[in-house]
Amino acid sequence: MDKRPSAVTRAVTAHVSALQGPPLPLPAELHYEITDPYAVRISLGASIGPLVTWVFARELLAQGLRRPTGIGDVVVIPKYCHHSHTIRIVLRNSSGVALVEMGATEVAAFVQQSFDVVPAGAERDHLNLDDLITALVGRSGDSTSHRSDEHLA
Repeated sequence: MDKRPSAVTRAVTAHVSALQGPPLPLPAELHYEITDPYAVRISLGASIGPLVTWVFARELLAQGLRRPTGIGDVVVIPKYCHHSHTIRIVLRNSSGVALVEMGATEVAAFVQQSFDVVPAGAERDHLNLDDLITALVGRSGDSTSHRSDEHLA
């Protein structure tokens, strides 16, 4: 019997900066679930206020470990300097831009664990379209179901 986990979560320290000001170290969490097989989540700032969660493509994060990837709201860029390897995630919304920097080794381990749960190319095997359609139809008239702290990119 296959006992693969259905989710992967990794706590990391992120260094977050806006366009002005020095980077601020914040607790962050990377999360992947089999029920949303194409997406990863990064949650930032639990210790200083409301948790802010961004949702974007797992493939974007995986490719961003090797080369600059993405356009629009989320861009992932590997960075090599002084023998340290980090990954930068640029997050944009109508309020502004934030730069999130994390250790690439931690991010790569998280990405690999997510591919252990759902291999690349097998994502569609884990989609439950009936539940997705029900959720979308059910939410169309419910203005309270939108989460303002979750950003889709």
